[in-house]
Amino acid sequence: MKNLIIVESPAKARTIKNFLGKDYDVIASKGHIRDLPKTSFGIKIENDEFKPEYRVSMDHSKIVKEIKELAKNADKIYLATDEDREGEAIAFHIANAIGKEATSLPRIVFHEITKSAIDTALANPRTINMDSVNAQQTRRLLDRIVGYKLSPLLNLKIQKGLSAGRVQSAALKIIVDREREIRAFKPVEYYSIDTMFKKDLEAELIKFEDQKIEKLTITNPDRAKYIVQNLANEKFSVRNIESKDRKTQPSPPFMTSTLQQSASNALGFSPKKTMMIAQNLYEGVQTHEGFMGAITYMRTDSLNLAKEAIEAARERIISEYGEKYLPSKPVLYATSSKGAQEAHEAIRPTNLDFTPQIAAKFLEKDALRLYTLIYNRFLACQMSACISQTQNIYVASQKGEFKISGRKVLFDGFYKAYGDMDKDKILPNVNVGDEMSLQSIKEEQHFTEPPARYSEAGLIKKLESLGIGRPSTYAPTISLLTSREYVKIEKKQLVPCEVAFSMIGVLEEHFSNIVDSEFTSQLEEKLDKIAENEADWQRVLSEFYHPFMDKISSGKTNIKSLKVTVAIGEKCPECGGELVKRKGRYGEFIACGNFPKCKYSRNIKTQTTNEQTTNDQKPKRELKKLEVPCPKCGGEIVERFSRRGKFYGCGNYPKCDFISNYEPVAQKCDECGGDMVKKELKKGTFHECTKCKKKVQVSDAE
Repeated sequence: MKNLIIVESPAKARTIKNFLGKDYDVIASKGHIRDLPKTSFGIKIENDEFKPEYRVSMDHSKIVKEIKELAKNADKIYLATDEDREGEAIAFHIANAIGKEATSLPRIVFHEITKSAIDTALANPRTINMDSVNAQQTRRLLDRIVGYKLSPLLNLKIQKGLSAGRVQSAALKIIVDREREIRAFKPVEYYSIDTMFKKDLEAELIKFEDQKIEKLTITNPDRAKYIVQNLANEKFSVRNIESKDRKTQPSPPFMTSTLQQSASNALGFSPKKTMMIAQNLYEGVQTHEGFMGAITYMRTDSLNLAKEAIEAARERIISEYGEKYLPSKPVLYATSSKGAQEAHEAIRPTNLDFTPQIAAKFLEKDALRLYTLIYNRFLACQMSACISQTQNIYVASQKGEFKISGRKVLFDGFYKAYGDMDKDKILPNVNVGDEMSLQSIKEEQHFTEPPARYSEAGLIKKLESLGIGRPSTYAPTISLLTSREYVKIEKKQLVPCEVAFSMIGVLEEHFSNIVDSEFTSQLEEKLDKIAENEADWQRVLSEFYHPFMDKISSGKTNIKSLKVTVAIGEKCPECGGELVKRKGRYGEFIACGNFPKCKYSRNIKTQTTNEQTTNDQKPKRELKKLEVPCPKCGGEIVERFSRRGKFYGCGNYPKCDFISNYEPVAQKCDECGGDMVKKELKKGTFHECTKCKKKVQVSDAE
């Protein structure tokens, strides 16, 4: 008899199989094997009880059959999905799909995929946590209710192709609110007095004629010139010198949100790309000690570290850098995130002997860059503080006073792990009373800047601070906003499209709780309480559903249509009705005013300069980048359009002529290694291998 271990991903299964003998079979469910149906609401409501109507997806029927066959001959069946609510729910659905009582099967969990972690997990099984399962089910049903009931209303009142979501709409409002601030911003003119003392010492004017000078103090050009003229010929001397030692503590180890932010700022990675690479590092890569997981679980909001990991870090610090870089006691961190799952660990390397220098021989470029970021951050978090000395020299004349600031590092501390530091700005040795000569002084005009748009990293930080979403939702939320074209990314900034303003305006007026950050945060807290067995999941659903549906009913009559129609003075060739100009998701078009009774429509036509021929006017679109490498040359795949419709090509065209009618995806086929493409049918969306034609169904984000 064999033991059976069921995980989510094939990569994870292969890694675990490496550590176990012939007595174990390891199989992957390939994600969720059951979900709500795609073509119907999928929630049955009877006597205020919400019953999800789960279905085994088309592409998972084969894998369910394989798991059932292996389960028949297994002595023990271990559910080994990830230790979060999503993983707990996947384990629950696997058990149900193979006809087993979920709580009867041993459940094993681990934060890293190493031999010792797997052995420890097998020796300490538990049962499925139904409170976590119910919390995940509540989230899934809430998202289905909002998406399935609110999206059609937005389609009816604004334009086709729109969708709303519990987290996505709250996030979109944050972006729209910032854009409103930018549009309402009125710049203020102000002046700075740019001053250099000899030896290129940059100085800041802090006082003139007994008036304290701050950033916006000088708003008049004549006043600025007056100050410069009066100070240009003054005699200056050192009035005071201040020196102060300052300790800078290391940053905590990474959790999901801070990893995404740092990878965006330091490496230029999108959150989606960061999580894709981190997933591969977690599930297993080739190392100098064999194939294993290189980092701990990457979806976490905890800053906890295993005692063994801290001890290993302290030993490495002593051997690598010496005792002065090691604090007397281990450094412990606690998260301030709402509802953080403290049983989890922060993101860290699983084996400190797998240094970035050694990893460079095994990992691809981007994987190495992210691994190095995680490795150095973990090691640094257990090192001594950096000690620096801040220096301020106050230089004064009869009418004015300047401050010259500098910094000198006395001990680099944890910066040693990063291998770089900001350059010191060391000031010259001077004494009180020493004369100081002006090198240059001039007035400079400035205007106040509007608040900056959110970057992807900045939005994640904001969502986290407001308690909106959880580690697993940040990257998918941003991807959804951009793929739906509610938001564009320009110069690494999130810019809302015009349709976003229409959507948020309607939601603010008629569904204020959906876009209210506090309400969304409170809902997340209720999900946490369900997971902790402090709230009933059916009651949480009921309390949300009934008021929400009342607003949906009211909205059908009370929300004014924002669809702009302009009569063009022509009759419909099919029903004789008035033809109007409408605005759709892909631009303007001509349609019958009797829609939906009459569905006649056509593209807008424009006359050429000689008025002899007409051409279909196609809405201009920016090339959408997919963050998927070209299988032919490694370039970036972009979305293009032709007369025959949408297709995908290499951004290096005409140097590279790769094209595909179907959307390529980053994953490779786990059976033959071929390239995968995305296809859509009425039964759902799936990935298909271009080589062996294997199909894998995927769930569309709502």
